[in-house]
Amino acid sequence: MKSLIGACVGAFCLAAPAVAETPAAIVEDIQGKVDGIAFMDYVAPGKIIKLGPKASVTLSYLKSCQRETISEGVVLVGAEQSTVQLGEVKREKVPCDTNAAKLSEREANQSAATTFRTVRSDAKGGPARLPTLYGVSPVVQAKAGGTLVIERTDGKEPTISVPLKGEAMVGGKFYDFAKAGKTLTPGGSYLAILGAKRYAFQIDASATSSPNPIIGRLLRLE
Repeated sequence: MKSLIGACVGAFCLAAPAVAETPAAIVEDIQGKVDGIAFMDYVAPGKIIKLGPKASVTLSYLKSCQRETISEGVVLVGAEQSTVQLGEVKREKVPCDTNAAKLSEREANQSAATTFRTVRSDAKGGPARLPTLYGVSPVVQAKAGGTLVIERTDGKEPTISVPLKGEAMVGGKFYDFAKAGKTLTPGGSYLAILGAKRYAFQIDASATSSPNPIIGRLLRLE
């Protein structure tokens, strides 16, 4: 078995890109012995993952919204899905918005007033223009140490203010509203404020508080 895994890794090394660049997927779950990655790590195209006996990993792709649960074998991370040898993979397409999973510099640096006008304009033209999260409890990626403020922009709702520090941060860089027991309102439009950054987004009207894939709740503010 080890020789087969070694042969697969060798073949993958020949096929993998010489330079791993932009992350393609996020690790949503790990079970058993999996070397080289941890929960909530980003993985780039060309990354090779070896799974031990009875081990599994769940990868969610940022571009394709493809969610994969892979059991055993050797995994080569691709741009939109994985190639798996000597193992099994189950794939499902999950609701996610690539605009929410990747914050642009233009959006990040807008002033509060400009962002508010954009939110109002988008709401009139159709709320689908705003980046959308498909769970009521976002997972926000941000640098630890600051304070995250969430404001409702299309209705009245208490402002949420949370310090991004200590045990509140998953892996030192993610704040999970579900873990903190905090929720937003389905169909609501919001402004995330972190220092000088402002980012408008909305919660899908059909979003629920039931467990949702991280990729559908991910809001990257860095």
